[in-house]
Amino acid sequence: MAPCIILHSPQLGENIGSVARVMLNFGLADLRLVAPRDGWPNPAADPLAAGAFEAGVAVTVFDTAEAAIADLQLVLAATARPRGMEKPVVDAIGGAELVQSRGQRAGVLFGGESSGLPSDVVGLADAIMTYPVNPAFASLNLAQAAGVFCASWGAVQGRQGRFEGTNEGVGEPAPREDLIRMFEHLEDELERAGYFHPPDKTPLMKTNIRNGFIRGNWTLQEVRTFRGAIKALAIGRGKARTQRED
Repeated sequence: MAPCIILHSPQLGENIGSVARVMLNFGLADLRLVAPRDGWPNPAADPLAAGAFEAGVAVTVFDTAEAAIADLQLVLAATARPRGMEKPVVDAIGGAELVQSRGQRAGVLFGGESSGLPSDVVGLADAIMTYPVNPAFASLNLAQAAGVFCASWGAVQGRQGRFEGTNEGVGEPAPREDLIRMFEHLEDELERAGYFHPPDKTPLMKTNIRNGFIRGNWTLQEVRTFRGAIKALAIGRGKARTQRED
């Protein structure tokens, strides 16, 4: 199943067009934009797309990364900096092989030109994808970075006798939308319980909690069961409070 390419806060229409072109070169057609600086559609993208939009690359615009990955079951974050997160790290070929072997709805996140991916967005990914670039000159253009993965995807697809992954017997993997709702449900209850302290540490604490859950590769049934457990605990806490007041 071909992955989508997600550009987080892209700035230049020219880069968006170039990404669309290289995507179609290697058989990818689902391009998602998160809060593009200059909006969409952007006429500056057309010349460098070289007809890719007319030939099949479909663009969808989202306000947030969470919305852009809501229907996905596997997410890779392209970044040069692992940032100390406990996540698997792969290169472009490894990322393409992971997507191919899982056979799930997948997406690859790329950050904007000026600052890359924010840490909280990287925290939503299953794995970090980074390239073995020259440390003395590590800067990659956004379209070049996307192109490295697209070419790797094409190479993996072109191999004969490639391994086809399966989730047989495991249960349906949870779409990212369901995971995010589970996170928000848990975080709301933890907030009510006074867990997040001090307040300035809250974003990091939430990211660490989410990282741990994402590594578990949860199924949809597991998410539903855990949300039921959260609800039961919240109800139980409410009953205990009422008894104390009585």
